[in-house]
Order: sequence, then structure tokens, then C-alpha cells
Amino acid sequence: MRIESVKKSDHGRLIEIWEASVRATHDFLMEEDIEVLRPLILEQYFDAVELTCARDESGEIKGFCGVSEGNIEMLFITPEARGTGVGSLLVV
Repeated sequence: MRIESVKKSDHGRLIEIWEASVRATHDFLMEEDIEVLRPLILEQYFDAVELTCARDESGEIKGFCGVSEGNIEMLFITPEARGTGVGSLLVV
């Protein structure tokens, strides 16, 4: 697993990871909430943070972290990679 900066061209994959992660872990969000948040995250929130991602050996993004002013503002991992240490790698 390698940690690297995110390119704008990765944003499509990041929003897929965000949605899959939210659906797996955020039971308090309704479908309408996800629909409202998706474009905001893609069009505004990604640009408001410094994004890094974790890529596996084949180059597939397995998770990402967004930091602003030294604070972690977003940390999302693919459901299949949860519990494998990806999140820990991203917050070091």
C-alpha cells in the first residue's frame, strides 16, 4: 500500500468510495441526505481539503483522507478494505 496525493482525475473514484463507505457505516443518513451531499462533496468539499489516498499494489485507491488546517475532515475507506489498516496508514 502506498500513500500519495490525489489528482483531480481521481475525484470520480473518491466519490464512489465516499458513497460506498457512507452506505456501509452511516446508518443515520437517509437516501435524500446522500443525494444532497454527493454533489457538494464532489464540487466543493474535495477542493477545500488536502487529499491523500492509499493505493494498493495494482494502483487501485482503497481509501482517502482530507485534511484542512491540521484537522482530519474526511476519512473514507472502501467497505472491503475496512479493518485492514488502510485508515491507520492515512492518518499517520
